[in-house]
Amino acid sequence: MNTQHQLTQSLTFLHLNENTRKVVFILCVILCLTPFISPAIALLLGLAVAQLSGHPYLHLNHKATHLLLQVSVVGLGFGMNVHSAMQAGKEGVLFTIASIASTLVFGFLIGKWLKIEKKTSYLISNGTAICGGSAIAAISPVIKAEEKQISVALGCVFILNSVALFVFPIVGHYFNLSQTQFGLWCAIAIHDTSSVVGAASKYGAHALEVATTVKLARALWIVPIAFLSTFLFKNNSKKVAIPYFIGLFILAMIANTYLPVVKLISPYMVMIAKAGLTLTLFLIGAGLSRQVLASVGFKPLLQGVVLWILISVSALYAILHLA
Repeated sequence: MNTQHQLTQSLTFLHLNENTRKVVFILCVILCLTPFISPAIALLLGLAVAQLSGHPYLHLNHKATHLLLQVSVVGLGFGMNVHSAMQAGKEGVLFTIASIASTLVFGFLIGKWLKIEKKTSYLISNGTAICGGSAIAAISPVIKAEEKQISVALGCVFILNSVALFVFPIVGHYFNLSQTQFGLWCAIAIHDTSSVVGAASKYGAHALEVATTVKLARALWIVPIAFLSTFLFKNNSKKVAIPYFIGLFILAMIANTYLPVVKLISPYMVMIAKAGLTLTLFLIGAGLSRQVLASVGFKPLLQGVVLWILISVSALYAILHLA
């Protein structure tokens, strides 16, 4: 038994051998690709696997979720119309600018107040402000963040994403939000694109369209924020991970809007994309082991929670009273 497997067994409730763990994991993956499992259930299933038997392919998890999310988002583009997406983007642009700026400022102040290590605090703030794990992954090399700092920020963001996936639809129905309002709120206040899509798809088709469009427009802010980060942290490196998949998402929307032949296959592309996003949420849940949860620590998690509540409440108020 290798050291990694021994460590995994010590951190899970069921002490299964490696082959059994792999079989359980693969069966769960297959189940998540069926129409019987919703995004929320997939996330819960992943969390259960992480705690009970462990993720047998944990070293591949980050790359797999990153690639699967991008491919799935491009697939969703085949179910959207350029004109309605542009309208959604116009409605969300002012909220996007205001929320990103205010989140970064409040994140800095809360981090200073709680005396959290500077780079960890900065990554949590950017993950909350822009697009969760994607923003953290893009900005961490620019500020030369260490593995521990990245892990803490990612853990914090993914924990809160998990909560948002269940809480947001409940709150949306309580306040009787329209499809447009809920989609806009999701895109602003939920960190990661996967959870934004998961929550919005539960609410309705138009909510999903608004949420995806506004969230991807928001993700483009990775680029200017990353360049700003090079000056804030005095890093001469100009290497920035630009989210090129957003361009493919736009091309998919254009093709679906203007090419009749594409419309014939669009429903199948969207169905595959939704299955991919459900699997993405399962993998994210499966990556939240007890070790990851414990490594976050109280103060960074408190910063993430306070910042998330601030942006969620203020965005909801603005959507209800100002939009």
